[in-house]
Amino acid sequence: MVERRSLVEGISGAKPEDEKEFVYGEEPSAKKSNSFDKHSQPKILPQMASRVPITTRARPEIASALKRASLERQLSGEQPFYVQEILEEALDAWLRSRGFL
Repeated sequence: MVERRSLVEGISGAKPEDEKEFVYGEEPSAKKSNSFDKHSQPKILPQMASRVPITTRARPEIASALKRASLERQLSGEQPFYVQEILEEALDAWLRSRGFL
């Protein structure tokens, strides 16, 4: 078991390099890059490989139109008909057209 020490001992013994690494989450000697590579694939953490919940607010006419489209597509047997799938398809197209995906 690790020997316990007081809070003052723990704080006063920290090296500046260790402090920077802890605060900024990177090695002090790491080069910082300001450029954004649009063609690189975004990193997806293993626990986020499935869908994640997001919450947003929309105008009532958009929400009504979306729900109506969902119900009409479901009745006619067209895919996608779930609100989630319709939103994903629309957001995917918008993000791709602007270079975010």
